Amino acid sequence: MTPSTRTLSVALVGQRFMGRAHSNAWRQAPKFFDLPLEPRLSTVIGRDAASLAEFQARWGFESGSTDWESAVKADGIDLVDIVTPNDLHEGPAMAALQAGKHVACEKPLSATLDAARRMRDAAAAHPDSKTFVWFNYRRCPAVALMHELVQEGRIGDVLHIRGSYLQSWGGPDTPMLWRFDKDRAGSGAHGDLNAHIVDMARFVTGDEVECINGAIEKTFVKERKEADGSMAKVTVDDIVSFLATFNSGATASFEASRLAQGHLNRNVLEINGTKGSVRFDFENMNVLEFLDGADDARVRGWRRIMCTDADHHPYAAAWWPDAHVIGYEHGFTNMVADICKVLGGEAPRVPLPDFADAFETQVVLEAALTAARQGSAVDTADLR
Repeated sequence: MTPSTRTLSVALVGQRFMGRAHSNAWRQAPKFFDLPLEPRLSTVIGRDAASLAEFQARWGFESGSTDWESAVKADGIDLVDIVTPNDLHEGPAMAALQAGKHVACEKPLSATLDAARRMRDAAAAHPDSKTFVWFNYRRCPAVALMHELVQEGRIGDVLHIRGSYLQSWGGPDTPMLWRFDKDRAGSGAHGDLNAHIVDMARFVTGDEVECINGAIEKTFVKERKEADGSMAKVTVDDIVSFLATFNSGATASFEASRLAQGHLNRNVLEINGTKGSVRFDFENMNVLEFLDGADDARVRGWRRIMCTDADHHPYAAAWWPDAHVIGYEHGFTNMVADICKVLGGEAPRVPLPDFADAFETQVVLEAALTAARQGSAVDTADLR
């Protein structure tokens, strides 16, 4: 880090699972990347004062606060990073934008499409404040390479997109969490998991969803146990599957489940084109599979690319020697590096999603739920 490097003072709103992932990323990025801005962990904001103090000390924040309204507007804060439950994204984001801060927000953008629209519009009204949304899988080297290959035309015109994100942690023994409450989360596996694969598909192809052609939404676990032993009604989906058409005419299928036994965090995207195909599976996250249709038919088949070559693969130069693989946390660190580059006047390695970009993913999510409940096709243009 050169003596002239400026700092980026960060206020983190939230302190649980995502708070840990983000705090680690803000701390690690300047150690592995040469950045025009060095992140500074200024303030962590949470509701529980006791656990907040422990979190502050563990991750090295300079201060802690239980008053988010004052903290996000404070002088000296450059960027507000929001990692709260989905229904609590809008308030801090709006306050930060109005105070002239940059904002990074967890996905989905909000619990409702209306709130997401307000956030998008507020970001547009404050163009000097940059916004970012944590679709961290874009920053897996294999997904970034997939994006580059498709944009270079290596698989030709995109014909079909197949996305699935399967987990198994949501069985009936899992207690009641905010993620099972529609008022807090907006939706279940759909907003949590389908959000990622829809964003990845849009990112990799550079195309937008035109129509949801059909959808299924299902809740299998109707009640869950509260901490006091009482039972609470589950108000979100366990599984959502839907079919879609992109503007280019490409067809797509997406499915998300928290009840898929044997799949711990299986985020899979496959894209088939006129000249070839690409496929990614997060449970083998350092690998991209590529099929080149121009290969001789006698030897044509899926090629396994280990995306760890410092000279040829996105982000690999910052990390380890070939095949000394990286993991989940590195996607967040790669994103912090790109945020710092953008705010420092440099280009990101691959495009970063802002509020307007994330709103488009939320439109697709809303259209899929509408199609499932109405039993009819839904044009995304009707929801914008």
